[in-house]
Amino acid sequence: MSDHFTRILSRPEFIALMAAMMALNALAIDVMLPALPYMGEALGVSEENERQFVISAYMLGFGLAQIAFGPLSDRFGRRAPLLIGIVVYIVAAIAAAFSPSFAVLLALRFTQGLGAAGTRVIATSMVRDLYSGRAMAEVMSLTFMVFMAIPIIAPGIGQILLLTGPWQYIFFFMGGLATIFGLWGFLRLPETLPLAKRRPLTFRSVIDGFVIVCTNRAAFSYGLAGMFLFAALFGFISTSQQIYVDIYGLGVYFPVAFAVMAALMAVSSFMNSRIVARYGMRRISHFALVVYTLVSAIWLSLSMAGFMPLWLFFPLLAIIMFMFGWAASNMNSLSMEPLGAVAGTASSVFGSIQTVGGALIGSFIGQQFDGTVVPVAMGYFAMGTLSIICVLIAEKGRLFGVGEEYAKPTVGQAAQ
Repeated sequence: MSDHFTRILSRPEFIALMAAMMALNALAIDVMLPALPYMGEALGVSEENERQFVISAYMLGFGLAQIAFGPLSDRFGRRAPLLIGIVVYIVAAIAAAFSPSFAVLLALRFTQGLGAAGTRVIATSMVRDLYSGRAMAEVMSLTFMVFMAIPIIAPGIGQILLLTGPWQYIFFFMGGLATIFGLWGFLRLPETLPLAKRRPLTFRSVIDGFVIVCTNRAAFSYGLAGMFLFAALFGFISTSQQIYVDIYGLGVYFPVAFAVMAALMAVSSFMNSRIVARYGMRRISHFALVVYTLVSAIWLSLSMAGFMPLWLFFPLLAIIMFMFGWAASNMNSLSMEPLGAVAGTASSVFGSIQTVGGALIGSFIGQQFDGTVVPVAMGYFAMGTLSIICVLIAEKGRLFGVGEEYAKPTVGQAAQ
């Protein structure tokens, strides 16, 4: 981390600001969940599974726009594209409150996702600009931990807003919070990409950047593994209101159950930030992925046998969510580690693949909801298995290796 940067913004504030930017994405998904039935009723949507499209439309916009934000941020720097994206997010969120039909709402949610794409791509790029190796993994984990504070409280916030007024209040809340975070970034966040490291924005340079990313076996395989993990998570999130309320009858306590799971993921990310320097990204993520898949297999077997009471469902899902926190943050770092020269493009490619692929596969999982948890359990097991296959490809058939991360010191180690 450069001395110039530390004079402007401290490490804790940088982590908090990156987490706040990324949290806008989590907020746009999770604060919606308690309101889906009310939106469907108000806008004439009778089919329960169709309400999930409020989430899917946002995720598709969020994923597709990341392809553009990466090359733009590699050419023009990180600040300007980030702030423009936040403005689009704010305008779309507020406009969505006045949607006259479900189709217009979906279009505005798609647009909101387009704006939010900049927060995901550029926050990850900024971390990679300033850190590498295990130091990067530590910062990513801390960012993810703070970022997970939003899913912990978002459904509860949505429930409170619904108690105080109509579902439109949720969109006003999103727009207001994005305005606060945007002003924070505008006033405090410096540029992290020096002019000397910027790439020209030509068709050739963009294609070359994509080729560098997509032909790096290890990086691309870890990116795909992350996509499958997020697909399973999205499949659960899109059906979580139906699972907790319709199957298990939690009613207004649904946000509490959702918050507990999000809290476990936040704790997991914090623990990862404490142990990653000792054990390494590979060992932790591989261990977490194996446990994730094995527990998913147990969950699927019991569900198919017709035995999945709440007291058993909850701890099994808790283990899976905890392991997700270890696996996802480290795999994100492992996919970015070899690609520092094209960090913006790499972040956009992986972000787009993980979001669009995750949204499409996760939406398919969600649409299979049949009044039981079997489709979601099947999704977790299948996605975990595919992730393991991707990791084996990345590591040439080996698990729990050290890789090259011991071969060179991290930014933090070098400073010591």
